Amino acid sequence: MASESKSTEKKERLPFEPRQNKRKTPKIAPSPVPPPLKNRSEETSLKAIPQVVSQRMAKRMAVFCGLPTALGIASFFGFYWIISHDLLEIPSYVAMLVSLSLFGLGFIGLSYGIFSASWDEDRVGDWLGWQEFQANFGRTIAAWRSGKKEVEEK
Repeated sequence: MASESKSTEKKERLPFEPRQNKRKTPKIAPSPVPPPLKNRSEETSLKAIPQVVSQRMAKRMAVFCGLPTALGIASFFGFYWIISHDLLEIPSYVAMLVSLSLFGLGFIGLSYGIFSASWDEDRVGDWLGWQEFQANFGRTIAAWRSGKKEVEEK
C-alpha cells in the first residue's frame, strides 16, 4: 500500500516539478463600509462635477481656448498671404513667435476656462469670470496646502 501512495504521488506531478507546499492563504478581512450619505445631492457632489457646471466650464474653455487657437491657425495663413503677395517683408521668426504666442494663450485659456466658471450650480457668474477665478483658484491652492500638510503629518 505504501508503494501505491508513492506511485500516485509521482503520477500527479510532472518530472522535475518541485513539490508544492500546500499553504493556505490568509483571508483578508473586508474593509469597513462607509456609512450612507444623508441625501442624494450630497452623494453626487462628492462623486462628480454637476452637469450644469461642466457645461459652463466647456463653454468657457471653448471661448478662452478656441479663439486664441483659431487666431493662431489663421495667423499662419495670414502671414503666408502677406508674404506671397509681397505686401510686407516679415521675417519667419516673427510669424513663428506670433503663432506660438497665440497657441500659448489658448493653452492658458483652457485653465482659465475651468477656473473662471462658477462652481456653484445656482450661480452663473459674469461673462469674464474674474471673481470666480479668484475664488476657485484660492480654493484649489487651499486644497493643495491642506493635502500637503496631511502627507507631511503621516
